Amino acid sequence: MTQDATARGRVLAIASGKGGVGKTWLAVTLAHALARAGQRVLLVDGDLGLANVDVQLGLDPSRDLSAVLAGRGVAEVALRYPAGFDILPGRSGSGTLAAFEEAVLERLLTVARDATAAWQAVVLDLGAGLDRGVRRMAAAADTLLVVATDEPTSLTDAYAVLKLHRRDRPGGDAQVVVNQAADRAAGERTWTTLDRACRSFLGQGVPLAGIIRRDSRVPEAIRRQTPLLTRHPTCPAAEDVMDLAARLTA
Repeated sequence: MTQDATARGRVLAIASGKGGVGKTWLAVTLAHALARAGQRVLLVDGDLGLANVDVQLGLDPSRDLSAVLAGRGVAEVALRYPAGFDILPGRSGSGTLAAFEEAVLERLLTVARDATAAWQAVVLDLGAGLDRGVRRMAAAADTLLVVATDEPTSLTDAYAVLKLHRRDRPGGDAQVVVNQAADRAAGERTWTTLDRACRSFLGQGVPLAGIIRRDSRVPEAIRRQTPLLTRHPTCPAAEDVMDLAARLTA
């Protein structure tokens, strides 16, 4: 999505090699943080077939991504969320989106690209894993944020995402967000492990975008279907995501 940065926004794709690392939560919270920083933000639930942004926020949208893929305009379908950002929801458990064809994938990429004319940041929540569609969307984004935790399987899968992204988008902007870190020092160690693997086997390290500390208020906010920055705006995890947003907009 090469574009004039002064005239258009950018697509920030959120990915992970495995589920359960807080990818969708980060996409929601980062969209909120960018909006609080003064940006016009569109959160796109691009987890085809297993979308759950609507579930996390307690939404029951009458229209979703499938309407846009069928030809409706994004502005017509997107929801204005009270926290100050817009949402293009998916539909949880939608088999029609899961079994997408090439033309549908190209339409989704066009939607994300075109949305940067109206929104300064398009936050694209990708599905977990390494299938063809996820890889294509990751490669098309301006910046790929790979979410990882200190669990060995998460680190292994995050490395696989980074390896394939470098194959799909040589020279692309991929960065790591360490989530659920015990503290910042532990988060640095987790990133160092990934960075060392990338340097050893891929010939180049991976930048650290941010560290999100483990915070009991995160699952509590998810259970309440309320954004963390609304319910607990000054808790450690909220501060960390705001710091991440500030670095991404600097």
